[in-house]
Amino acid sequence: MESGKDKMKFIKSSEKRRIVEKLNEQFGIAELPYLLIQAGREKIRGYSGHLSKDEIVDIGKIANVEIIGLYLMKEEHDKKIIRLGFDTTQLLRKQITKNILEISKEEFNLWIRGYDLDKETPNGIYIIMYDDIFLGCGISNGKRVFNYVPKDRRIKKPL
Repeated sequence: MESGKDKMKFIKSSEKRRIVEKLNEQFGIAELPYLLIQAGREKIRGYSGHLSKDEIVDIGKIANVEIIGLYLMKEEHDKKIIRLGFDTTQLLRKQITKNILEISKEEFNLWIRGYDLDKETPNGIYIIMYDDIFLGCGISNGKRVFNYVPKDRRIKKPL
């Protein structure tokens, strides 16, 4: 199934198993009850509707299907890490048990405005949490946690 500049392809079950294993290793996520679709080189979307793969392909033959499903994650650093999308952290919150980084109110005010956090943590990827709310992912280089809150989700009002 092709779409414009980017190719969209269904992820095979063996590849899905590898992704779930990586998610389990990183965050404790053991199940993805979605049809996974690769959009572009790194982005992965999840579809949970009632159409089969064949029906989606058939619709793609008569209509321009550019996006299907919800953006879930992105594989980065040569597939060594998977960074969950902002909404995905909420969607899968009941499964997430590992690499949760709780932040203070002051840090939350910076994070939700798109600022990186000067925070010493072991290198790696984290789910950012404030007051029992997941706020997407951040990647730490040991001294700083880099912010990936989408621009349209950030608070625009200055501190």
